[in-house]
Amino acid sequence: MSEKENQQIHNQSRRNFLRSSGLTVGGLILGGAIGSIFGMKPGSTPTTSQPTDSHHMTTNHNEAMLFFTRKEDFETLQAATEVIFPEDEHGPGAIGLGAPYYIDKQLASPWGRNADDYMARPFKDGQTPLTRGDIMIQGVRKINEVSLAKHDASFNKLNEEVQIEILQEFEGDKVEMKLISSASFFALLRQLTLEGCFCDPLYGGNKNLEGWKMKEFPGAYMSHLDAAESKEFVKKDPMSLSHHM
Repeated sequence: MSEKENQQIHNQSRRNFLRSSGLTVGGLILGGAIGSIFGMKPGSTPTTSQPTDSHHMTTNHNEAMLFFTRKEDFETLQAATEVIFPEDEHGPGAIGLGAPYYIDKQLASPWGRNADDYMARPFKDGQTPLTRGDIMIQGVRKINEVSLAKHDASFNKLNEEVQIEILQEFEGDKVEMKLISSASFFALLRQLTLEGCFCDPLYGGNKNLEGWKMKEFPGAYMSHLDAAESKEFVKKDPMSLSHHM
């Protein structure tokens, strides 16, 4: 089989996984899933470019683990997020955008401990006593457990096609987990990955605003009066909330 044919099979495998994960092309929010995760740009070509000052082009990121304490857990998380949002010709993937560190910071926060949620018994149908942090720790360790059992290698060492197959098992609720379904874990992982790729960099993801640049999303401008009366499309470089501080 030629290299070109191998690449076509590889791309088709990735597309099938993304399609089955409920992610649709077009940049629309459908059924709670954010579409066009490849960062496809709108078809229209801007006629006017209005750059902003260069002070907002780089955002500092403290890439240190605050929640995860095992290196292998974080490496599994990184690999899983990259499968969900892979790097391609349109721009960086989840790792390049800092999504794993965004997830780590969220899980280390009160949100990750479900501090504002009712967590006392008796539980309603479908409710779990596990916090979001508990779910993610159990989930990434289960991913690695399945990987080692089936392929005798850690998840981050597998090729993408095999990684996709494993994550599809979780999405299809075919993996046994304690007090939570594997499908619920995968849904949380996917949600956090996409948040990390497209959040304001103030929260630890969307590194250097690259996620917004792929989407041509302007970000946190306080006003667009300067372009309101323009008869031509005005393209602005994205701006983070941190630039107003």
